[in-house]
Amino acid sequence: MNLISSIEYIWLDGAKPTQQLRSKTRMLPYSDNLSLHDLPEWNFDGSSTNQATGDKSDCVLKPVSLIHDPLRGQGNYLAMCEVFKADGTAHPTNHRATLRELMARGGVKEDVYVGFEQEYTMFEEGRPLGWPKEGYPAPQGPFYCGVGVNKVYGRKIVEEHAEACNRAALCLYGINAEVMPAQWEFQIGYRGIDNEAADPVTMSDHVWFARYLLLLIAEKHGVEISFANKPMRGDWNGAGMHTNFSTRSMRDATTGRAAIQNAIANLEKRHADHIEVYGHGLAERLTGAHETCSIHEFKSGVSDRGASIRIPISTNQKGCGYIEDRRPGANADPYMVSTKLMKTICNLV
Repeated sequence: MNLISSIEYIWLDGAKPTQQLRSKTRMLPYSDNLSLHDLPEWNFDGSSTNQATGDKSDCVLKPVSLIHDPLRGQGNYLAMCEVFKADGTAHPTNHRATLRELMARGGVKEDVYVGFEQEYTMFEEGRPLGWPKEGYPAPQGPFYCGVGVNKVYGRKIVEEHAEACNRAALCLYGINAEVMPAQWEFQIGYRGIDNEAADPVTMSDHVWFARYLLLLIAEKHGVEISFANKPMRGDWNGAGMHTNFSTRSMRDATTGRAAIQNAIANLEKRHADHIEVYGHGLAERLTGAHETCSIHEFKSGVSDRGASIRIPISTNQKGCGYIEDRRPGANADPYMVSTKLMKTICNLV
């Protein structure tokens, strides 16, 4: 009997206002050492994903990033794909292509590092996981990084997800329970490991792979994952995707402080431009409360989680390092966030 490898082709659809993940499975002759060059292009029905009309429905998937599938096991793979039109040009919904081209125009030279702090909320039967069917849990306070019954909900899913990310060799930096019960966070970013990439394209790919794995694992448990910016109205924290960013000059002790000050000044000038691509429903989260700055205001500060841009205390003490953009929402596209930050901070067009 011939052995088979299953390759899950993953892409972003054309849904508005927030693109969604789609995938389908391709069977190829078995290999435990498959490469991108071994993967054929594959078309799909773009009229069913808001990416084409019925009379010209074919769109093309081009695999661009490949990892081992930690759920199906050895010899199976996950392939992140870019979407192209039939004429070979990048589809307008293909924001990875825009980021990739920007890296070639200057991002590589700037040696940009980016990392993401992805928050999300678990729901079951229309309520956050573990919440009482009537009323609300205790006020926020004991849940952030909590331990024990009535402090955290959904840890089994979180642990399964972390294990899957590690088996897939994603740059998983860490995980923690968040301020609102049933809300969690995973981080993707630079870990200081030799020869491990931290560039915006790779890190953005890893966020989407990690989101995909989270959705599949939660699906198995009958739990819905929400990336909504304000999953519950009222006196509850929203959900963000805080983004850590640095260039070589920002990380250099001789140029860092000036480069960081210049980056923040440029970000302030283009605040409105960033808000446009930082996620749907952002105004419900960026209210000036619950560890946010108002969407109508821009400010920066050392260790200030109520600022638009937080300067970590380590960065301030050393005079070099990274800054944290606290504005991106949980449902933001990391490709688009990275592109906007690079254009503004690195003066790339």
